[in-house]
Amino acid sequence: MWALGAVGGARGAALAAAAVTAVALAVLAWRRARPVREVLFFPSRPCCIEALLAEAAQPGAPARPCPCPLPSGDTALSRLVRRLLSARRSLDLCLFCFSCPQLARAVQLLHRRGVRVRLVTDAQYMGLHGSQIGRLRHAGIQVRHDQHSGYMHHKFAIVDRRMLITGSLNWTTQAIQSNRENVLVVEDAEYVKAFQDEFERIWEEYNPTNYSFFLKGNK
Repeated sequence: MWALGAVGGARGAALAAAAVTAVALAVLAWRRARPVREVLFFPSRPCCIEALLAEAAQPGAPARPCPCPLPSGDTALSRLVRRLLSARRSLDLCLFCFSCPQLARAVQLLHRRGVRVRLVTDAQYMGLHGSQIGRLRHAGIQVRHDQHSGYMHHKFAIVDRRMLITGSLNWTTQAIQSNRENVLVVEDAEYVKAFQDEFERIWEEYNPTNYSFFLKGNK
């Protein structure tokens, strides 16, 4: 009888352990399946993103120490970079200003990795000192800009047509390190579609073949 009881107890313990494991796996799967809901607040302290870029360029490669003196901890900037580097198929950018070299490097890395990158920006600000637009164009990234007197003042990105990154933040070092700014990161099909439709509309409107350099009626 004691042996039977021991066997029954062992079987019960095994079943309980299996149930705990199943619950843990279910919770992990639920967490992974949850849509992204994240708010980032700036300013963000200066940080090193070399490890993030290296991992994105060569997944699984041994980490190499960076000689720069900046810390590599978790910051609003590093989280933003991680979200961008999660792109696998496409990255659509609609930005008023883009002068942050760290974010430009992340975008270039995605382009080299085969991600389709498209960028819409403001004509008056793309040529300012420090702008990364020329660098991105030189790398082969498609860039289009407005041809009107009003600003192209949007500040959003769409990752793989499923994740929206938007807020008050201009992609400049000044804004990232000094300004009170906010960025919302969401995976919500309804909101993503609205911004994707807006991007496609602007992308077509700013098609260079539609530019008119002379007033109508002039000979």
